[in-house]
Amino acid sequence: LGPYATQLMAEMGAEVIKLEAPEGDVIRLIGPMRNQGMGCMYLTLNRGKRSLCLDLKREEARQAAREVARGCDVVVTNIRPAAMKRLGMDATSLRAADPRLVYAAIVGFGQAGPYGKLPAYDDLIQGLAALPHLTQRQGSDTPRYTPLALADRVTGLHTLTAVLAALVERGRTGVGQEVEVPMFEVMASLVFGDHLTGLTYDPPLDAGGYPRLLSRDRRPYATKDGYLCAMIYNDAQWRRFFAAIGQPERFDNDPRMASHTTRTQHIDAIYAELGEILATRTTAEWLELLGQADVPCAPAHTLESLRADPHLNAVGFFQEEQHPTEGRLVRMAAPVRFSAHGDIPRAPTRRLGEDGPDILREAGLDAARIAALAESGAMVMPR
Repeated sequence: LGPYATQLMAEMGAEVIKLEAPEGDVIRLIGPMRNQGMGCMYLTLNRGKRSLCLDLKREEARQAAREVARGCDVVVTNIRPAAMKRLGMDATSLRAADPRLVYAAIVGFGQAGPYGKLPAYDDLIQGLAALPHLTQRQGSDTPRYTPLALADRVTGLHTLTAVLAALVERGRTGVGQEVEVPMFEVMASLVFGDHLTGLTYDPPLDAGGYPRLLSRDRRPYATKDGYLCAMIYNDAQWRRFFAAIGQPERFDNDPRMASHTTRTQHIDAIYAELGEILATRTTAEWLELLGQADVPCAPAHTLESLRADPHLNAVGFFQEEQHPTEGRLVRMAAPVRFSAHGDIPRAPTRRLGEDGPDILREAGLDAARIAALAESGAMVMPR
């Protein structure tokens, strides 16, 4: 989640220095890959960042890292605070040298609570935030995690917004601050945004859970030849749907359709009947018919068909890159556009420690000291 948060910053034009240990970020090892240490996911998450590799077990490397930090506006870490304190790179130490520094500590849990010192990974946080429980309530045979690192990504987004807010405040006051971004609390707020429901009240009115989202038939619907996503939500959309299938009287004659409240109360039966109707035609037939009726619908992509999606390719979402060591790559453009800048250029993903000497030189270290760090192994550079 730290790499994702800082990837977003790099996409917005920030200069991002990624500090790695000698063994490198473990994501470098996730294949497929053409060269060791340059795995596919690493290439995606770290494009546009500069790479500095220091062995922070050595005091001379820790001192160099602190000097680099003094030249930064923001430090982002997703290492547990106790470890950062042992390294002398905690918020108190770094902000004592530069009160303008914004220090973003991404943690598993708020440090004031009993879970504060525990390790945290995406799967653990998904489970604590009840996502596997919700998949089972929706009809899965067993509790399941969401098949992407959802807690990491959502917490990364919260980190970005918190850092930007702290920078805005610093612009007004001249003083930075420490920002704590806890994964568990972030995901609890995400889940309860939809599913607090009756637990909003004291005493509770139900056991929580938004029925429409939990319906076992809220899914891509099988057609004659594939699957279709259809989102028929408000009164007007349901009226147009029934008119499109030649049954306009159904909306007024079915008491379950009377309001959004009654539809939610009977959502399982309504979605099951919708599935039966959509199974009677092909995906292309439904896309044409519902498109003409202005009923929201879309094909259910696979990863391969998403890669070939005509809209994404028309807007330039996928771009070719000739990487200096990894050859021809497909990269994703930043999804956000700024009218004053257009597409912000980003440098290719770096090899481990590739920018180390330049970064240290810019931080004020002289050539002799940089050479000593390299010779001792305290700084690692590409072979």
